[in-house]
Amino acid sequence: MLQHCFASLAFIAGLVLLYYGADYLVKGGVGLACKLHISSLVIGLTLVAFGTSAPELVVSCHAALNNLGDISIGNVVGSNICNIALILGLCALITPLSVNPRLFRLDVPLLIGSALLAAIFHFFTQGINRWQSTIFLTGVIVYTSWSILKSRHCQEEESAAPPPPRIWFSLLLTAAGLLALIIGARLFTDSAVYFARRSGIPEAVIGLTLIAIGTSLPELATSVVAACKGEKDIAIGNVVGSNIFNILAILGIAPLLRPLSAPGISIIDFACMLFLSILLLPIMLTGRRISRGEGAVLLGSYGTYLTYLIFTA
Repeated sequence: MLQHCFASLAFIAGLVLLYYGADYLVKGGVGLACKLHISSLVIGLTLVAFGTSAPELVVSCHAALNNLGDISIGNVVGSNICNIALILGLCALITPLSVNPRLFRLDVPLLIGSALLAAIFHFFTQGINRWQSTIFLTGVIVYTSWSILKSRHCQEEESAAPPPPRIWFSLLLTAAGLLALIIGARLFTDSAVYFARRSGIPEAVIGLTLIAIGTSLPELATSVVAACKGEKDIAIGNVVGSNIFNILAILGIAPLLRPLSAPGISIIDFACMLFLSILLLPIMLTGRRISRGEGAVLLGSYGTYLTYLIFTA
């Protein structure tokens, strides 16, 4: 009973640390980005997206080191499904989201290609090995470098933008956020695995649902707040960029620590992630916006997927 109580407290504390750690990391990263004159869309696609995906990265790396491949890969697949279907759907219900043409010309096709490649790798190896991970890692380095360089070349001045914080303060926030993420990931992962094993729920399902939703809370908070404030580029860019980062960076780093074997993650889970990624294209191309009706469709698809997981667990 005492162990159960400690696990519950660790789960809550880990979740809180993941949330605020990502928040501090995002604020610090955005402060540094403003000093470098990077556009809001690229900030959403890179620094904000990567910062809010830091919980997924730390949790998946920790799971990989502990030989929990189902949780490590399930966290990536489940988070990507959650980001598109739940978070983007909810944001579109709050306010219709206008779409920057760059998203369906470059970023969404890159996301689709990355998701397809991950599904192919997993289909043949039931996981991700080191040579496969180097392909993903190379991809995220090239994508991030190109995005930042292109943004600085084409940057339009925004005179109404508030002055960015001092560099030392941004660095302090970034360091504090990273430390909170590391501690929070350890508490969150260990407690989630404890509850999974006590309740008899497969680790793959825990990774696809509980851990995926928990580590996606920073994306949820960031995109919803951005949508409410009218920062639609950041709201959409955060989701698309986070999904690209989840595949290319997390599946590029975690398997380098230890090759991942995830027999519990089915091809259906990867197919769902790929289907939702492809679905973004026609949704974005219809009027170059995501309407409330389309947001409701995305939310409904997430409910359908969760129902499938519950009945097949």
